Amino acid sequence: MSDILLPTTVVGSYPQPDWLVDRNVLAQNLVPRVRMKQMWRVAEDALEQAQDDATLVAIRDMERAGIDIVTDGEIRRESYSNRFALALDGVDVDNPARTMGRAGKETLVPRVVGAIRRNRPVEVRDVEFLVANTDKRTKITLPGPFTLSQQASDEFYKDEEALAMAYAAAVNEEAKDLRRAGVNVIQFDEPWMQARPDAAARFGVKALNRALEGLDGDTVVHLCFGYAAVVKDKPSGYSFLPQLADCTAAQISIEAAQPKLDLSVLDELPNKTIMLGVIDLGSESVETAEMVAERIRAGLRRLPAERLVLAPDCGMKYLPRPRAFAKLQALAAGAAIVRRELQG
Repeated sequence: MSDILLPTTVVGSYPQPDWLVDRNVLAQNLVPRVRMKQMWRVAEDALEQAQDDATLVAIRDMERAGIDIVTDGEIRRESYSNRFALALDGVDVDNPARTMGRAGKETLVPRVVGAIRRNRPVEVRDVEFLVANTDKRTKITLPGPFTLSQQASDEFYKDEEALAMAYAAAVNEEAKDLRRAGVNVIQFDEPWMQARPDAAARFGVKALNRALEGLDGDTVVHLCFGYAAVVKDKPSGYSFLPQLADCTAAQISIEAAQPKLDLSVLDELPNKTIMLGVIDLGSESVETAEMVAERIRAGLRRLPAERLVLAPDCGMKYLPRPRAFAKLQALAAGAAIVRRELQG
């Protein structure tokens, strides 16, 4: 854990620059499950260098905004999940299947045609680059095993739980390598637990705990209702959240600002640190520091400060960069107000 009271962080992603990605292509293909090479504006032989440069921009923005725990902004990713998902053995990425996406629209997904195995590190260089370029505490994200199992067409295992457990083993191997590469916090993104709570209730926590097995240090599980760019009207309560009391992750990351979440649900997670969403990414207006401070105070009415980490609701990938930066400044300023109040 951070030694800073009420540490601030981001969920994971930060806006990719317009010179790096074609945001019109991105807007037409929100959260792709298969490769979307056409979104990159830079030629393939220069792409890694361009992504490195854009990652530096994201890191510096977070530092300048006053964020305590920074990520690489997920700048190298076409979506939060497909960079890892498509690097595994057993996945046919060239002949996708069609299935119903979380937002109720038909979407292309990879086909699982063999045993899921991780044959190489996927995000280790991302972590090494991040750690080498900041003195702040660092965080990296991975798609969780349950979510991975819901974003693929299973033509091999023909068993949802078996597929999720295979993904869990691959995620676990990756996470251990990421920890060895020096990252402080590892977060598993599991939005599909909220989207498909019945299946999550059957085997979601089991798969998640397998992904967390033997992993030391700070670990987080992120649940949300979907990107604000995709989901406008959000419920005020989670369909799957108290069940995460049984997972071995130390922190649970939840979206609270945009959906105006009923924070009484936090009473059902008595042994967890909560990464609380206090920045509404669906609103075009930038919060004042005092608005953020009031949302933090609402969290403190349920939890002691030692069990709160502060963040935006979700990833910031689809925001205009000036708005994302201003919202992070508001997050840091709001946290500073409440810290002063607590410290007298």
